Amino acid sequence: MKHLRLLMLLVCLVVPLACTNGNPSTQAAKEPGRITDSDLKNKIEGGIKSDPQLQAADLSVSADADKNRATISGTVESEAMRSKAIEIARAAQPGLTIEDKIDVKPRELSKSEYTPELARAEVERARTHKETVGSSIDDAWIHSKIVAKLLGDKDTPERKINVDVNNNVVTLRGTVDTAEQKAEAERVARETDGVKRVINQLRVAKG
Repeated sequence: MKHLRLLMLLVCLVVPLACTNGNPSTQAAKEPGRITDSDLKNKIEGGIKSDPQLQAADLSVSADADKNRATISGTVESEAMRSKAIEIARAAQPGLTIEDKIDVKPRELSKSEYTPELARAEVERARTHKETVGSSIDDAWIHSKIVAKLLGDKDTPERKINVDVNNNVVTLRGTVDTAEQKAEAERVARETDGVKRVINQLRVAKG
């Protein structure tokens, strides 16, 4: 038994790699100051998951430590959440480059979830964009759904379109770049639950 231990000791002295299970990456991973892809990914994920809202979003992170680069993908409910995720990720490592593949898709509330308080807030938001919303909760709910859909639709020009809702009738106003954008905005409004009619007053800009 003593001879066997002595033999193993000699082997370790002559060939150190034999005592690390033959895995060169184990040695590399233990080099002082070196951060691995997994280390960087874990640091970013740890920061993101420390935020309750972002934790629920379940974002995906991939990292390349050698290039000091990371990619974040997934879906969040607001632009503020997207910005927060990017900010937290950048703080994980000095000079870290972030490739942003996060989609913003607001969660749609059902009519039963929509409260008078939410309706009043929606009316106020509409006023800031020079839009009008009727006095019913239905009108406010419809407005919020159409605006969210237009903002999330890559084929519509976001806030160039004004949305008015009164008695479940939607009026679209503003100027868009193409006839296709005008048609797409009308389709989005027409296919929204609760909408009785769509009046499309959008103008197409002259090229």
